[in-house]
Amino acid sequence: MGLQDIQDRIAKAAKAAHRQKDAVTLIAVSKVQPNERVESILQAGHRVFGENKVQEAAGKWPAFRQQFDAIDLHLIGPLQTNKARLAMELAQSIHTLDRPKLANTLARLAQEIGSCPDLFIQVNTGEEPQKSGVLPQDSDAFIAEARALDLPVKGLMCIPPIDEEPSLHFALLAKIAERNGLSGLSMGMSSDFESAIALGATHVRVGSAIFGDRVYE
Repeated sequence: MGLQDIQDRIAKAAKAAHRQKDAVTLIAVSKVQPNERVESILQAGHRVFGENKVQEAAGKWPAFRQQFDAIDLHLIGPLQTNKARLAMELAQSIHTLDRPKLANTLARLAQEIGSCPDLFIQVNTGEEPQKSGVLPQDSDAFIAEARALDLPVKGLMCIPPIDEEPSLHFALLAKIAERNGLSGLSMGMSSDFESAIALGATHVRVGSAIFGDRVYE
């Protein structure tokens, strides 16, 4: 396992799906990974990373940006409204727009700041009570609501239930995106990104398969 192995597997999965490998962006999920591991991936030339927590991202990425150019940071964890401003200052994309209150906060801050990261709406495809995300049946209305706020909604994101066939959820997400004219699909992780690519994923989120097991304090 490692960066090159994952890149090779992405290219192979894209080819099998008759897609260009460049149509799939690999987000290296660096949450709770030691800085030296992250730096080694930066040294290898990779520039697209994902973080779950705004505070952790704030403690890590400003320093890396001074060393490395063109870092593309994606926030992929739940976002509290009181962290929204910091998130918008740090990240190029936010994958977890999941409720009207957050949409309104981002829209207000975008007006103040004069810009907004690319946004993905999180859909709770498994309708799991413990998970964030808009329910599938509410997704069309929420996409319209976010667009009415002039937010740059680029696509949808999902995290399938751990005990269900992920491709069913990827297919559902792709269907919702298609009928709403959205091209971005943030779906697929270390264990299932090949099937996500087969179903149209534009962004796959891979962590431990690149960096090794996470190091929790």
